[in-house]
Amino acid sequence: MKKKELTVLLGVIGIVLMMILPIPTWLLDILLVINISLALTILLVAMNTKEALQFSIFPSLLLITTLFRLALNISTTKLILSNGFAGTVVSTFGSWIANGQIAVGFIVFLILVVVQFIVITKGSERVAEVAARFTLDAMPGKQMSIDADLNAGLINEQQARERRRKVEREADYYGAMDGATKFVKGDAIASIIILIINLVGGFIIGMSMNGMGFTDALSTYSVLTIGDGLVSQIPALLISTASGLIVTRSSSEGNLASDLTEQLMSYPKLLYIVGGTVALLGIFTPIHILTTLPLAVLLFIAAYTMQKNMTRKQIEVEQQEEEQQIEEVRSPESVINLLQVDPIEFEFGYGLIPLADVQQGGDLLDRIIMIRRQCALELGLVVPVIRIRDNIQLKPNEYVIKIKGNQVGGGELLLNHYLAMSPGYEDESISGIETLEPAFGLPALWIDETTKERAELSGYTVVDPPSVVATHLTELIKKLAHELIGRQETKTLVDNLRENYPVLVDELIPSIMSIGDVQKVLAKLLREKISIRDLVTIFETLADYGQFTKDPDVLTEYVRQALSRQITQQFSQEGETLKVITVGPSLEKKIAESVQQSEQGSYLAMDPTSTQTVYQKLSEQVNRLLQSGQQPILLTSPTIRMYLRQVIERMMQDIPVLSYSELEPNVEIQSVGVVNL
Repeated sequence: MKKKELTVLLGVIGIVLMMILPIPTWLLDILLVINISLALTILLVAMNTKEALQFSIFPSLLLITTLFRLALNISTTKLILSNGFAGTVVSTFGSWIANGQIAVGFIVFLILVVVQFIVITKGSERVAEVAARFTLDAMPGKQMSIDADLNAGLINEQQARERRRKVEREADYYGAMDGATKFVKGDAIASIIILIINLVGGFIIGMSMNGMGFTDALSTYSVLTIGDGLVSQIPALLISTASGLIVTRSSSEGNLASDLTEQLMSYPKLLYIVGGTVALLGIFTPIHILTTLPLAVLLFIAAYTMQKNMTRKQIEVEQQEEEQQIEEVRSPESVINLLQVDPIEFEFGYGLIPLADVQQGGDLLDRIIMIRRQCALELGLVVPVIRIRDNIQLKPNEYVIKIKGNQVGGGELLLNHYLAMSPGYEDESISGIETLEPAFGLPALWIDETTKERAELSGYTVVDPPSVVATHLTELIKKLAHELIGRQETKTLVDNLRENYPVLVDELIPSIMSIGDVQKVLAKLLREKISIRDLVTIFETLADYGQFTKDPDVLTEYVRQALSRQITQQFSQEGETLKVITVGPSLEKKIAESVQQSEQGSYLAMDPTSTQTVYQKLSEQVNRLLQSGQQPILLTSPTIRMYLRQVIERMMQDIPVLSYSELEPNVEIQSVGVVNL
């Protein structure tokens, strides 16, 4: 056995023997001083711990010190009742507090007992009980958090074990503290009982056995009783305070002293108010100004010093951050951050900063939120966060829109003007700066505030610059939505669907199709501006037909047919005739004959001459409809729809290509043109 362990064991045995064997007064004096020193040491250690587990031995130490203090009480009681003298320490404390006035000594002692028993001990007991309960209730959540961090790779197995062990130790510690505070409460009660025994028993023994008079007995045993009570209660009060500090200690980066000075002294302006209040008390109340003025001056000096130090520390922190940023830029690893590409970026020149600056009345951020909501409702797509930044390389009034780092659109804005688009005829009285509307490429004019009302009366469509940007951004997102949905975005949609339809998702993924296969189908739907909001129908169809084919083009056709009601409502109004351009038999036959089969699936291999003829014939029909103000829609049979789409996609991407099976039977269709070879 080591010397330290042997010393502790012998100390505990000695405490037990103190309750039985008589102790000489000189040894009792030494032990009483040791008791006070030990209590003060425990209090200082409790004040300097950063977290409760750093003093994990405290519950056991609390029990040992309580036992030691009770053993000393028993020893002093034996000496008081038998000899009428319990050593120099007890006599000194009793005489010092009483100071010739027994009643004053008793009142001081009772106040000390009340403070410990009602205020500190009871408060520590309640806090320890609540902390133990909350710690036990929080254990499952902490364990799950540790498991989640381990599964995510944020921590390794060793770190996970250490965290679990810490959680267990916290639960054990606060449970032990909940029980240990009961000893402190019992010790306070025992001290009161011992006080009564010493006083009453000593008074009786002094008069009956030692032949003392009433006054001598009362004086002698009262002083000894008060001294004994103070010698035991002062260490008890220190340890009770230490237990209260331990259980009320929240986790922080410093000890009590550093946290106290840092947090309490973080508001120098408040010290000015306190100093002024103290000075006013000396001026307008009977309290003399000489009493309050020194304290007020000290508060003002402390506030000024603190404010000066805070400013200096703030400058140092800013310098350190700048140096750290410079070091990060110089380090080789900083290049990795440049590899990150934002899904959507909106860059603008310095002249358009008021668009995004809320303090200058800019509402671009609010409009972008509405754009994301609109795309979610219309397309069923969660648009990624749009990065907004100014670019000094652009012209002052220029803006550009980028998708995955590549510019897909842009334009110039005049903030103090409005964009006016004519209704089809020009009004010579409306003058402005000629330009093109960026979203649709229509001719327009930038007009000033004075011309706005006259242009609206003339039938012009007048919009402000933020609306121009919002419209342009919305149209580009709709047009390129298929580029914004990747595997990660698809996984997010799948997880959201799994919350309400777990059986459907588990049947499809991953047994029938992978996330990548589903993403290809969704991208093809978005490419033709078909909303994927009805994921239930899409997944039901993929689960039905994914067992027979893995070709994303074929699966997309099955999904489009399942979404026939949605497609019908998208391209036709209820009660109106749907006007379409139909594909003639000769073109359908030519496309069907040009389809080639391969291991990866089928594809169209039409000769260039026939392809050029299709472009020419279709362009004639489309231009004729556009001139009459109608939306051109191409209608064909289900077997060749996807191949016809491949033919015209590069030249006429915005023209919808529908099949007969994608329209509801109750829709009235009128052919306004035929495309034949």
